[in-house]
Amino acid sequence: MKTGGQLIVEALEAQGVERVFCVPGESYLAVLDALHDSSIRTINARHESGAAMMAEAEGKLTGRPGICFVTRGPGATNASPGVHVAQQDSTPMILFIGQIERGMRGRDAFQEVDYTRMFGGMAKWVAEIDSADRVPEMISRAFHTAMAGRPGPVVLVLPEDMLVETADVAPAHRAEPVDSAPTPAQVAEFGLLLANAKRPLVIAGGSRWTEESVAALRAFSEAFALPVAVTFRRQMLFDHTHPNYAGDVGLGINPKLVGLVKDADLILLLGGRFSEVPSQSYALLGIPETGKTLVHVHPGAEELGRVYRPDLAVNATPGAFLEAVAGLAPPAAPAWIGQAEAAHAAYGAWSEPPTSGPGAVQMGSVMAWLRDSLPDTATLTNGAGNYATWIHRFWHFRRFGTQAAPVCGSMGYGLPAAIAAKLLHPERDVLCFAGDGCFQMTGLEFGTAVQEGANVIVLVVDNGMYGTIRMHQEREYPGRVSGTALKNPDFAALARAYGGHGETVERTEDFAAAFERARTSGLPAILHIKLDPEALTPSRTLSEIRAGALKR
Repeated sequence: MKTGGQLIVEALEAQGVERVFCVPGESYLAVLDALHDSSIRTINARHESGAAMMAEAEGKLTGRPGICFVTRGPGATNASPGVHVAQQDSTPMILFIGQIERGMRGRDAFQEVDYTRMFGGMAKWVAEIDSADRVPEMISRAFHTAMAGRPGPVVLVLPEDMLVETADVAPAHRAEPVDSAPTPAQVAEFGLLLANAKRPLVIAGGSRWTEESVAALRAFSEAFALPVAVTFRRQMLFDHTHPNYAGDVGLGINPKLVGLVKDADLILLLGGRFSEVPSQSYALLGIPETGKTLVHVHPGAEELGRVYRPDLAVNATPGAFLEAVAGLAPPAAPAWIGQAEAAHAAYGAWSEPPTSGPGAVQMGSVMAWLRDSLPDTATLTNGAGNYATWIHRFWHFRRFGTQAAPVCGSMGYGLPAAIAAKLLHPERDVLCFAGDGCFQMTGLEFGTAVQEGANVIVLVVDNGMYGTIRMHQEREYPGRVSGTALKNPDFAALARAYGGHGETVERTEDFAAAFERARTSGLPAILHIKLDPEALTPSRTLSEIRAGALKR
């Protein structure tokens, strides 16, 4: 006989879970006790939002659910940002929440929350394990549900008394995601649509990708000489140095890429949903009639036709679709020959970092040095803010599994994600980019990095403000600064206080040496980059944005 807590840990071991992220709580002490004797590594974060984002990032990078444990009430509400990221980003994740005893339900007991109502709009499935003998069943279903179709978060609630109840049940076998694939008729129809196109474009996005399917996309694009774009923060899906790469359809998009999307007569939307950000606020395609031939391939059938009416809807994972169409014969002289090279040339010009701008630190030169100095296995993470433009536009992603960033635009994501990435791949360089505002959302997780030996390098780009909001503020209410200024600490000193490596960079020429010292320190590190407030975007200063608004 085993307790509910022991059965949960046994079930996670059977699913191949290697680590769980948590903030400890008295409501699930029995699970913590079972983890003591487990092969599973327990990573205790400083805040539930950080723990949940770490779990989400692991799910994003591995394709299997990241696991997070939090306590009831405030613990669960604090973890909700990570659940929202998982939902918007289509990431498999399981959040376990401690709960009051079963006999206390409905009395507004200490920290009682109805989690079905709380998470029902965000999670794919919310359920309470009401009996210890149902643990294997419920956890097996949770893994299947989190990975199936369009992946997403699952929430399992653990009554405190259930966790000490005993039962004699065996764990379920390891769950594997189920692939959906196109029919032969759909493959043939796609072949005809593509053969008749004049200006086709592939836009890759979403989840359910693997290293093999990314390689298959590359091979398919080469065979058919197709330009390939990627959606917002899915840039690791195609090698940016490849001659067929056209750029990312996201925030701050290249105007020439906008033109490429608008001029395309056939779009293969592969794996993504083309939601608000990549669609430029739903302006690039008509709704529901797109105004061009749309082939939409998505693993979740419910997403096909949800916004856009496809001419060919294929319920399939990216890998299964690419495997099926690999046998198609490319035309001898496609009408679109040369378009991929032209699109890549436009991307190349757009992604060349600027060498001048306001202040003593030039982020363009910093990005150029990093691009030239780091291996293609380096993993970059970030949260939300104008600073992220330096990554999106100027970094060359080369390999799958080297990017973790929130499609939903959540601040504070970068550091927890970097910790998860470093624990997953300790041999890699892992860089977290964060603005001063973004970092302070979850900066306390630097203590987790030190405790766990996750030697990430955090680049805190400090301009003394919530830069993105200030940009919008200057556009809409020029000169009327309200609620966006920040009084910041010495971030380098903070790193040293935690036991890490910290340096301040106030000149471009000092960055490379500081980075190398951080890299060789053997410690988690923060490089505090002092950026001139005027350097609000790569192309326009704060004063230029304000002046432009005043002229309207």
